[in-house]
Amino acid sequence: MPAYLATRTRIIAIAALAASATAFGLRLGGASSVLVFATTGVALAALAAMVSEGTDQLGRRLGTGATGVLQSALGNLPEFFICIFALRAGLLDVVRSALIGSILANTLLVLGLAFIAGGIRHGVQRFGGDQTRTMSTLLLLAVAALAIPTIATAPGGPDRGHDTELSVVVSVILLIVFVASIPFSLGHGGPAVGATESPDELELAWPIGLAVGALLASGIGAAIVSDWFVEALKPATASLGMSESFAGLVVVAIAGNAVENVVGIRAMAADKGDLAISLILNSSLQVALALTPILVIASLFIGSTALTLVVSPLLVAALALATLLTAFVVVDGESTWLEGLALVGLYVIVAASVWWGAPIGG
Repeated sequence: MPAYLATRTRIIAIAALAASATAFGLRLGGASSVLVFATTGVALAALAAMVSEGTDQLGRRLGTGATGVLQSALGNLPEFFICIFALRAGLLDVVRSALIGSILANTLLVLGLAFIAGGIRHGVQRFGGDQTRTMSTLLLLAVAALAIPTIATAPGGPDRGHDTELSVVVSVILLIVFVASIPFSLGHGGPAVGATESPDELELAWPIGLAVGALLASGIGAAIVSDWFVEALKPATASLGMSESFAGLVVVAIAGNAVENVVGIRAMAADKGDLAISLILNSSLQVALALTPILVIASLFIGSTALTLVVSPLLVAALALATLLTAFVVVDGESTWLEGLALVGLYVIVAASVWWGAPIGG
């Protein structure tokens, strides 16, 4: 292999290929759903680590904004495929909870763990305040996009009985805002804080084609393995007695965002605050402003029932509180490990609130 591929990178690549091949073999061999579930989880982690390697290399050449948008798009491929297959199967509640869970996992769990990892190692960390304020504003828009249809179509509301029509209107508006936000994201974020490389490290940098290729291959691989993961999810969680809400909001959401879980935390631990914030919050924004409305519109053509933006009051409240806490933490452009612990704490509280629910049928 070329000299610029470090031993760690080679080990990660081999592990990703081996775990994915093992998961495929177990699936074809009719192994137990719990075993397939666990193996695909390992494969997702290895693929996420491989994406982390490619992102580090790409981040040496591109601004943090462009890297964050690209990485977030690749990282959300598993979520997209998971939801498409779930829509075709008519699992609308799983799709809704998984989408909201994805936003919660990134804005609370991943961002919190990143702040903890970076804060313990480096103390107070700083990142671009203007970019984070804009991202926080757009996340609040996402909360409104769920809250308003939920309230307006409730009993006695002015739009009762028009869940689909209102959801489509809101989805089109969210997509317009998302498209308009792309130039802003690409135009912001210079070199990441603490991202300067030594001459030796620069000599070992990957060719840009290899970095992009590794990201694409790993992202597509994560999407395929995520499909296997969700295929085994229902029987595996049924045997474990796990509730449907917990499975969608926590398990599926974390599995679908394994890429960002590794990359964002690792970037913050390396004191690359701008890159970490761009990766993590861009992922939440892409789910809220792009993936969710795309799935709402796509559901009109696939599946037997349309997906709407009408969710339970608990999920609306959880998303609103998560967004407000995250905005409050990042608005000053600084983070500490204690603020990270507060974010993780709220995530655990939300997860606990859906633990006792109706179990998944086998």
